[in-house]
Amino acid sequence: MVNIAKRMRHLKTLFSIRLGPGAAILPKDVKRIHLDFAAKFNDGHLGPRRFFQHCLPRLKYHNPAVSMTVNRTTDQAGPATLTVFFGTSPASPAPASTSVNERVEVIDMKHRQEAEILARLLELTRAVQVRATEEEELELLAMEEERVRSEGDRERNRLFLEEKRRQEALLAQAKASVNASLA
Repeated sequence: MVNIAKRMRHLKTLFSIRLGPGAAILPKDVKRIHLDFAAKFNDGHLGPRRFFQHCLPRLKYHNPAVSMTVNRTTDQAGPATLTVFFGTSPASPAPASTSVNERVEVIDMKHRQEAEILARLLELTRAVQVRATEEEELELLAMEEERVRSEGDRERNRLFLEEKRRQEALLAQAKASVNASLA
């Protein structure tokens, strides 16, 4: 069984889903968000892909009632769009259907960075970004200190193992030269 401290450290990395880019609370009038982009990142689809990977999970975490659908196509030359559905009607799973009371806004994501896409979405929806509490800030600081300490430990361990291997190689070379001189 893995050490409990190691498991807790990995669980704390899940802490990043609560904070960071995309951690925002959308207003109640946002009913659905639909992303449409190519599966591969060529031809301007890198920003949308990173938005999907990094920002969308945080948005979904803070807005579980908002339906978020993603359509990843094989058409690299096709558009990369983010469609936001506003309205008072209940959210329906089909992104193509719109009701009379629904307003639809489309954001072109092609050839844009994930930060630009997020800024445009937050501006369009007037979403409120989630700020870290003092306790969360302290926890983030402790996690960063632990990460820096771990890097130092890894480097020290790497140097120790290199030195040990070098000494073993020298010892093996010395034994081989002794055996060669005896034979």
